[in-house]
Amino acid sequence: MNDRLFSTVACNLDANILSACLPLMEASKMEAIEWSFDALFRVKEVPSWFLELLTLYSNEKRLIGHGVFFSLFSAKWRQEQDEWLKQLKQTCSAFRFDHITEHFGFMTGRDFHHGAPLNIPYTPSTLNIGRDRLKRIQDACRCPVGLENLAFAYSLDEVKRHGDFLEQLLEPVNGFIILDLHNLYCQLHNFRLEFEDIIALYPLDKVREMHISGGSWDASQIDPDITVRRDTHDDAVPEEVFHLLDQTIGRCPHLKYVVLEQLGTGLSTPESRQSFYDDFLKMDNIIKTKKTSRSHPSFLPLQNDPPGEVVEDETLYRQQLELSHILETAGSCTDAMEALSRSSLANSDWQIEKWAPYMIETAVKIAQKWKK
Repeated sequence: MNDRLFSTVACNLDANILSACLPLMEASKMEAIEWSFDALFRVKEVPSWFLELLTLYSNEKRLIGHGVFFSLFSAKWRQEQDEWLKQLKQTCSAFRFDHITEHFGFMTGRDFHHGAPLNIPYTPSTLNIGRDRLKRIQDACRCPVGLENLAFAYSLDEVKRHGDFLEQLLEPVNGFIILDLHNLYCQLHNFRLEFEDIIALYPLDKVREMHISGGSWDASQIDPDITVRRDTHDDAVPEEVFHLLDQTIGRCPHLKYVVLEQLGTGLSTPESRQSFYDDFLKMDNIIKTKKTSRSHPSFLPLQNDPPGEVVEDETLYRQQLELSHILETAGSCTDAMEALSRSSLANSDWQIEKWAPYMIETAVKIAQKWKK
């Protein structure tokens, strides 16, 4: 048994993030780095000092990779996804990752690589697509592969089914879950749930990594009594998320990394960087007080079968395009709801009839923000 947990920071090639991380590195407090590797796929020249930083953590087996742009559930295979996998393979030959993770969902936008990650219907078709894509990621990186739970959901039913669907997706690659506690906090607030009710729906023995972060509040115009919690990563960690961390660590016997995330846009002032430093110390202190026995299984596939023919679903692909277009062009939430009711998503596996209007409103805002 090994009870070691690593206090980790999401550290990318961003001046504000690196400025915030520097005092932690100087004090030797950053035990591991999570790097969003695909954010640099289109960068022609990466500074040598940043590569040296990554190599340092790679050599110590303390580097983990987090993908953003693959779009796991795009129902039609894209050339960009093929290129993404090729670049991942090259990156994994240059650095030794302890594991690689991706976001749940599909990206809005016609090419699915410039947009917001949003939910999909939980069906045999989407399960097969997700499993196919995870096999391809694992085949490219040859290390453990995991998925992050999604902050956004259209309905309470989706929230309740998310943990089980994640477990089914990961089964063929023997994968793991990133339990993002701020994402969980969003769902607790947005659907008025209790922690014990939602945490019981996740396979906590599959959790190898946790995220904590901040976000923002968004007042609903369609329902003035509702304020939606958004996973915008641009503010300090709320006290409630630290409380979730304290409650959850002991329930995850295979947890290895706890990661503090914040976008550089939220770290532009000395005060915000000091707050980031304080948040890390608070996270680290919670981690250090937890002495629960745990082990670190390999989370590698039981057998390495090469991926077969690409799994696609033409009907789902057309629906994704239609949904993306509606969200990106709607003049209001009411317009989006009316367009959805006339779309091919009506009376389908998407179950749009159960979607909460204030979450449709939020989806419109997310999609149109990313499009800009």
